[in-house]
Amino acid sequence: MSKKNLNVKSGKHRMRLLFLCLPIFLILIVLFFAGRFLDFSQTPQPSDVIIVLSGGGGRVEQGAALYTQKYTPYLMFSRANERGSSAGDMLETALSLHIPQDAILTENEALSTYQNAQLTLPIMQQHGFNSAIVVSSDFHMRRVKFIFDHVYKNSGIKLTYVSANSGYNAKWWWSDRYSRETTFNEYIKMIGNAFGYNGPEAKQSLQEIKRWFH
Repeated sequence: MSKKNLNVKSGKHRMRLLFLCLPIFLILIVLFFAGRFLDFSQTPQPSDVIIVLSGGGGRVEQGAALYTQKYTPYLMFSRANERGSSAGDMLETALSLHIPQDAILTENEALSTYQNAQLTLPIMQQHGFNSAIVVSSDFHMRRVKFIFDHVYKNSGIKLTYVSANSGYNAKWWWSDRYSRETTFNEYIKMIGNAFGYNGPEAKQSLQEIKRWFH
């Protein structure tokens, strides 16, 4: 076989290897950055109110810290009657952190992130608020932004997103069970939200999907 033919054959072989390896490489890149994509936070900005979502430790504390730093004069707790810490529900937790009660607004009906957005919007409009800092757990913030941006889209209200540390390992999410399960749950919920599954029915769908893997 001539040297030219050998070079052509070698080139084709390398091209096949490239096409075989490229999808694997892309999958590895996506997996490597999956946790970092979820972990979203912005620099806090002076706003009319801080909206703190229920459902995770450290959220009330982060909201209280931003209030104490005088970013806003008000705190709003979405599903405030949900447990916030060992001190009690979100309202009781905030009071234990020396937040004055007259600086706190509450709603108690939200059963999902989508309802957090839906039910806080009319309260914002009722009080004439034009801006808010939205606080939730670090792993949750990408989905929070996706949903709140959609619900608040035509409201004229400016939103800033600030995360609370939950212990989620965004860089090495596969290294511990909590981070693995959290990553799986968030992406399943995010896909469901993208296809219009919101509210309690989305959580039921998640449980069905999780059962497929057990």
